[in-house]
Amino acid sequence: MFKSMLTRRNAMLGAAALVAAVTLAQPAAAITPDEIKARGKIIVGIQGDNPPWGFVTSGGKQDGLDADIATQFAKELGVSVEFVPLEVNNRIPALTAGRVDVLFATMAMLPDRAKAVQFSKPYVANAIVLIGPKSAEIKTNADMAKFTVGVAKGAAQDTQVTKNAPEGTTIRRYDGDAASVQALVSGQVDTLGGNIFYMDRVNKARPGEFENKLEFQKLYNGACTRLGEKEINAALNGFIDKIKANGDLKAIYDKWMKVPVPEFPEKLEGIPFVAN
Repeated sequence: MFKSMLTRRNAMLGAAALVAAVTLAQPAAAITPDEIKARGKIIVGIQGDNPPWGFVTSGGKQDGLDADIATQFAKELGVSVEFVPLEVNNRIPALTAGRVDVLFATMAMLPDRAKAVQFSKPYVANAIVLIGPKSAEIKTNADMAKFTVGVAKGAAQDTQVTKNAPEGTTIRRYDGDAASVQALVSGQVDTLGGNIFYMDRVNKARPGEFENKLEFQKLYNGACTRLGEKEINAALNGFIDKIKANGDLKAIYDKWMKVPVPEFPEKLEGIPFVAN
């Protein structure tokens, strides 16, 4: 009888644990623009230390291109904005767990990511590059084998360096953009996988010593919401169309990028802009 009671008790505990696990695994409930308006604020996931995209000033204010665009979107909805600074690796988990409503977080639009999040239309262009010393002979991917390469772990540059580097290349992965840039300027690595705007940060630390050596991939960034959130995805796409047309995006580009606004693609393979 005692054994039977233990068996029933273990079964009940096992069932309770299963329910708890399923509950924890469930994605956050969908949110709509009306719910955000009722709350009075939108919670935005953004990078905390990756200028010019997103960074925290010495005064504690979130700033950068993504911050400006997110602030504009909040105004479009008629609400305030609350920023949650995120590292590269916890951007998507923060969204899917419901910690944030939307990501304006340097989110390169990649097919694998589109399986986990819903992208908006693209609002900014980027490229993944290899940065190295001006004195170094790096003209082809094969030349990377001679150098130690640093990357932000899990970022698009990690993917591209891993894909393009010859077998045996030493790749060192760091927790975020700031750490990988610091690894280069401090001499922990010889070269760095980054985006086209890393050079500004590198030059401030080591003026005139480095340059973009190779370009691996052209990318576009989009805002991200959870899969199936049709209403907020539609609101984002309408907002992005509006700032492209009225000059607001150009003003933000002029401020942060110092380059013309590019032509954006109408579609990207494997990456829907509209929620199903």
